[in-house]
Amino acid sequence: AYPKTCRFFMGQRFDLKHVWQFPQGGVDADESLEKALFRELKEEIGTNRLELIAEYPHFIDYEFPQNFTYKGKPYIGQSQKYYLLKLVDDNLINIHTKDAEFKDYRFVSIEQVFEIGSDIKLKIYKEVLEYFQDMGHIWS
Repeated sequence: AYPKTCRFFMGQRFDLKHVWQFPQGGVDADESLEKALFRELKEEIGTNRLELIAEYPHFIDYEFPQNFTYKGKPYIGQSQKYYLLKLVDDNLINIHTKDAEFKDYRFVSIEQVFEIGSDIKLKIYKEVLEYFQDMGHIWS
């Protein structure tokens, strides 16, 4: 367990074939970023019992491939904020929630993040994970 072992939750999406990613979600108008973070985690992985370790200092924007559509709507890209969290107990994971986005999940090494992660996010994952490594929060 952290800090001795660093493993990262990667979920395989239901709706996008062969896409593995970190949990993510939107922020409601009346929410702080931290409140949205824990709400989305509860919705997507079935628990919000996590300890906040570190925050990436700014938002990161990325673009979807040209002509990308999702559920029939065109998308240009997203702006995301990244956090490093420690799960209190892996037995609390439940991806079979009413708001489930993942059909499977794995805890992977930092190297495996880049082997299975979504192609359009790999550059971002590299930037964020290198930042957390440089800050001394994670290692391979």
